[in-house]
Amino acid sequence: MDLTKLTRQSHRHDRPGLPLLARFRLAGARAHEFCGPARRRLALWLAAETAGTVLWIRPAWHPDRLHMAGVRGEIDPARLITVEPDRPEDILWTMEEALRAGLLPLVVAELPEPPGLTPVRRLHLAAEAGAEARGTSPLALLLTPGEGGAAGVETRWSLTPAHGADDTRWTLARLRGRDAPPGEWGVTRGADGRPRLVAEQTPAIPPVRPPPTHAKTDQFTMSKR
Repeated sequence: MDLTKLTRQSHRHDRPGLPLLARFRLAGARAHEFCGPARRRLALWLAAETAGTVLWIRPAWHPDRLHMAGVRGEIDPARLITVEPDRPEDILWTMEEALRAGLLPLVVAELPEPPGLTPVRRLHLAAEAGAEARGTSPLALLLTPGEGGAAGVETRWSLTPAHGADDTRWTLARLRGRDAPPGEWGVTRGADGRPRLVAEQTPAIPPVRPPPTHAKTDQFTMSKR
């Protein structure tokens, strides 16, 4: 695969993407990243916006697994095909081959750590190849621990639980976007049980105060006695 073929110009904005929470749209034929404690739930919300089968790739050796009783509240578990490679390098290889086939709208991969730039560029190229071959827009979704950090992804999002005593709530943050700035939003359940945005959260920035105009001894200066 010739990685030099991947440029900013190769990203076609006319390719349909996938809607997220009825507010955002993730570009198709690209690789995106979800991180944070509730990243799998966010991935299921995205999968619910697709039609047909979703491929979910996870490491066979990792103890964390999707609990199908919980999955049922977000998406029909029958729509998920799970693949469990035995080696770390096979996770991204499987994802790359699935994207190149262009048969599925969404391919999800759980990773033990964020990948580097070259593997992500290969995913972009594979997704574009699948789009060219099938006229579709396969989307690669990387699930990474902590605050993520995959190099070269189109967008990076984080979902964190923020539940109260009487309500179910999450905090959604856009940490990276090629065409949009970082942002933070609250998410809750609507009357129909579906997730929805409730408000955009803007961190308060304290005003900058000018320094005092007169000299004053600070706490680090020893005075003579």
